[in-house]
Amino acid sequence: MYNINTIAQVIGAKRIGTTDATINWLLIDSRSLSFPEETLFFALKTPKNDGHKYIPQLIRRGVRNFVVEEGADYSVPPAHSASCNFLVVSSPLQALQQLAAWHRSQFQIPVIAITGSNGKTTVKEWLYQLLSPDYNVCRSPRSYNSQVGVPLSVWLLSSHHDIAIFEAGISQPGEMERLEQILHPTIGVMTNLGSAHQENFLSYDIKCSEKMQLFRHADKMVICSQDTTIHRCASLLPPSIRRQQITPLRIEKAEGAATIYFEAEGQTHSYTIPFIDDAAIQNSITCVATVIALGGIDTETLCQRMSHLEPVAMRLEVKEGIRGCTLINDTYNSDIHSLDIALDFMVRRSHARPQNLKTSQSQNLTLILSEILQSGLSPRSLYSQVAQMAATRGIGKVILVGDEISRCASCFPMEHYAFHSTDAFLASPLFQQLRDELILIKGARQFHFDKISDLLTLKVHQTILEVNLSALQENLRHYRSFIQDPQTKIVCMVKASAYGTGALETSKTLQDAGVDYLAVAVADEGADLRRAGITANIMVMNPETTSFKMLFDHRLEPEVFSFEILEALIRAAEKHGITDFPVHIKLDTGMHRLGFNPLEDMPRLISRLQRQTALVPCSVFSHFVGSDSAQFDDFSRHQFALFDAASRCLQQAYSHKILRHICNSAAIQHFPQWQLDMVRLGLGLYGIDPATNAILNNVATLKTTILQIRNVPAGDSIGYSRRTVLQRPSRIAAIPIGYADGLNRRLGNRQCYCLVNGQRADYVGNICMDVCMIDVTDIDCRVGDHAVIFGDDLPVTVLSDAIGTIPYEVLTSISNRVQHVYVQES
Repeated sequence: MYNINTIAQVIGAKRIGTTDATINWLLIDSRSLSFPEETLFFALKTPKNDGHKYIPQLIRRGVRNFVVEEGADYSVPPAHSASCNFLVVSSPLQALQQLAAWHRSQFQIPVIAITGSNGKTTVKEWLYQLLSPDYNVCRSPRSYNSQVGVPLSVWLLSSHHDIAIFEAGISQPGEMERLEQILHPTIGVMTNLGSAHQENFLSYDIKCSEKMQLFRHADKMVICSQDTTIHRCASLLPPSIRRQQITPLRIEKAEGAATIYFEAEGQTHSYTIPFIDDAAIQNSITCVATVIALGGIDTETLCQRMSHLEPVAMRLEVKEGIRGCTLINDTYNSDIHSLDIALDFMVRRSHARPQNLKTSQSQNLTLILSEILQSGLSPRSLYSQVAQMAATRGIGKVILVGDEISRCASCFPMEHYAFHSTDAFLASPLFQQLRDELILIKGARQFHFDKISDLLTLKVHQTILEVNLSALQENLRHYRSFIQDPQTKIVCMVKASAYGTGALETSKTLQDAGVDYLAVAVADEGADLRRAGITANIMVMNPETTSFKMLFDHRLEPEVFSFEILEALIRAAEKHGITDFPVHIKLDTGMHRLGFNPLEDMPRLISRLQRQTALVPCSVFSHFVGSDSAQFDDFSRHQFALFDAASRCLQQAYSHKILRHICNSAAIQHFPQWQLDMVRLGLGLYGIDPATNAILNNVATLKTTILQIRNVPAGDSIGYSRRTVLQRPSRIAAIPIGYADGLNRRLGNRQCYCLVNGQRADYVGNICMDVCMIDVTDIDCRVGDHAVIFGDDLPVTVLSDAIGTIPYEVLTSISNRVQHVYVQES
């Protein structure tokens, strides 16, 4: 795309190296490399990582072009020093943004930039569906809307594009101005304004004004929200920016569809969408207003296309398949860049499977791929690139579906098969031969790859726990934002099967996010993670004497809380010839559960540790009793004083750094002055604020489906022991979930409820082992509709409050027979 000299001039870099190079690909993560010869690597620094340390590895893999920070420390293998180019800048991140802004300036096409707290991705994808019949559209892969994601998205612009649609998201003041300089949109779109990242802004108005910076040089802006703050902030923008909005007149809902009547430019129109939820209706109005603002499509054609909008699958799904397979379902984007992202996701999880997979053997990597549409490249050039991407990621088998891609099958050096249609593949012997494979299903909508996913999915139980890995990552970022010292490490608790969410996939996600430690309760949990390919440090909170060999074999670091366990561990380590095995010393400062006495035991503990070489303390820690409540602050201060004195004594006995940690999820926010060297993140990671029980970003959704609905007359009873007697003629639905799945019996007899089509449905009668009954008298529903036990709109705290317990108990009670489906949202 650009010569290395041109790029150096654009970003104002000092160039070291004289090798000629053409750059087509930008890289910020060494794990995502596909085309080394044409790649420019930006060595970004973050609070937890430094891209410069990956330069030697990338050079060995064929990369020769790097953007580095002035004064940064990095090494170059001597054999390659003459063939590399280094562009030295003051900030690689600013250089990346500067390059993207310059690249954007080379194109005089309409650019639509979308911001807001929710709905950005849906609006972007629906706009793509509406515009792609007439235009070649460039759009952000997934939700690449950050300070790094936006420039990478803009880099995708090429000469064959007619229109570009990008998302822009912010989490800190000052960020939108930089994104506006990169995007320079002609049309700005505001979806809505929610509470996400509000903790980083002094007020709702300030956050709104920050988002409005995206529109300051736009020709038009689209605002369909009724939020008065948004309109007030928009009024402060230059009057030259034309506002485009449509006026909804009325909305009619019926049989899974909504018809919206609206007025635009003095005329009345209507359109129907195959959705009835309020968010979809609002997003559709935003899309209509945006297309009208763009022009080029008449309103009648636009309204016709609205009826054909398809749901936006904003996530990758990881789920158990038949015959020992694991499926990654991604039919969200059909382009080479989203394929690159999906392959990257696949390879990072090639050794980690959902917790309920029974097979322990390794899985081969298989890609099922349809034709890629609107690439702007010749088929041979396009599929040669795809083949190289697949080969670089170690894909062993490729199944190609479509006429054009089949004609290019010879581009793929690995085992490959070609079919003209999805049905032809499903009817082939090859489909029946898929076994023990990790399969990425990636296809354009018109190829109906949902058929493949459905037939390959293991049908074990209609009740599933959906685990949102993106929400997990967002909760981690939320707590990281409260950590004052970037050197402070994080321990993430994944004990009890990661609070019921499934330890393997959760741990893989946390490992990818760069956490410093994972913590499990017993050695078996840690060994399972090691066998699944987890390489992060793992702390075992409750080691047992029978598990010591397992600890040594799998590099699991035990907590030591008593002299008995200390002596036993020393003997076991010495027996196996082990020296300097890392352990974590626990002090009891007031919990009175486990731990050494910080006043009485320290001299003896230090003396014993110093008289042996089998073990070495790498951390010392304690537990707050009540960091989630201000009423216990005096006792918390007492606890910290005991811990501080005792832990300092231990540190004085050693020359190496011993990590000190006492803050749990609540204390990270409540006692920032005591974050010390490391903090431990538990319930907050899974989306529940331990101090308020408020939901942060919901990670787990438990849902099932209606099996049967019957009409029951007033006066009849429901379920065992006739505990619920109906007061009116009722419609009673049966759903396949019971106390064997983790649904507590105390929730029955109208003590709590689930949601059916967004409406409350009381549990009636006693909860049975495998089934329960719900009252759907006033709900428009049918057999096969979903019932949400807890999730985004029904917090798990509603269930825990109803039975007088804590969210931990509800989450960890979910049975292993409940299928776990993992989703990675955009």
